[in-house]
Amino acid sequence: MDRREFLEAGVAISTRMLMPSRAWAADPGPLVIGTTPVFLDDEVAFLREWQEYLAERLQRPVAFVHRGTYREISELVLGEKIDAAWVCGFPYMRFHDRMRLLAVPTYQGKPLYRSYVIVPSSDTKSASILDLRGKIYAFSDPDSNSGWLVPQAELQRGGNDRATFFRKSFFTYAHRRVVDAVAAGVAQGGSVDGYVWDTLQILHPELTQKTRVASKSQEFGFPPLVVRANLPAAEFRQLQDVLVRMQSVQAGLALLHKLNLDGFQPGSDQLFGGIAANMHLLGIA
Repeated sequence: MDRREFLEAGVAISTRMLMPSRAWAADPGPLVIGTTPVFLDDEVAFLREWQEYLAERLQRPVAFVHRGTYREISELVLGEKIDAAWVCGFPYMRFHDRMRLLAVPTYQGKPLYRSYVIVPSSDTKSASILDLRGKIYAFSDPDSNSGWLVPQAELQRGGNDRATFFRKSFFTYAHRRVVDAVAAGVAQGGSVDGYVWDTLQILHPELTQKTRVASKSQEFGFPPLVVRANLPAAEFRQLQDVLVRMQSVQAGLALLHKLNLDGFQPGSDQLFGGIAANMHLLGIA
């Protein structure tokens, strides 16, 4: 099944561990990293390349575990079933006392991104989510900052009843699928990670040209990589160093180019202050 068939089927990969092809000694065990759906057409091939890159530099096996939602990945980190994960800033801020910030991607020179409200390209009038009352709306994931928290906060600030504002709303459980839904006319609007939409505009302009960005939010801390709270300090430092150095290594740069990222930096909780503010507004602990 290729990536397009996977998206159309809407079936999340339940458990996929991509193990290195080379033989490793019994110790140490693999470093296990969790991911959720990304926008790449050949996601498995990319993860294989990244896995081999990390394994070579960490001098230990690396395994990727794939889940369909942020919640599933977060629960694996909180339960100490995996060592690290690429999550969203929203679940990180909810559980920051039980997760440790490892690295934040740098996009267009900053560790920041925006939430976009997108509409069909035929809709030339809507200028914000507030113009879509009574419409069918697509969210990406209930634990997504850009795909749920930001639009909910905007509706709340506008004094709207969030439960009845849209005629119908649904979750796609992937930002690319939000774009697919709006492009296909299944939804009359949607909230999507701006970085994903921008990157799809480069990779698949035939898809994004069927949509239009109606509005862009303020900047928020980019979805971070985190580790379980009890990951040994030496392992934390080594993994963080390998990620931060990717932009200085040709093979690392090639991987970053495929993700349309500049690199990784250590980051800080201050980057996610805007997310914390929206959580407070909506009464989310």
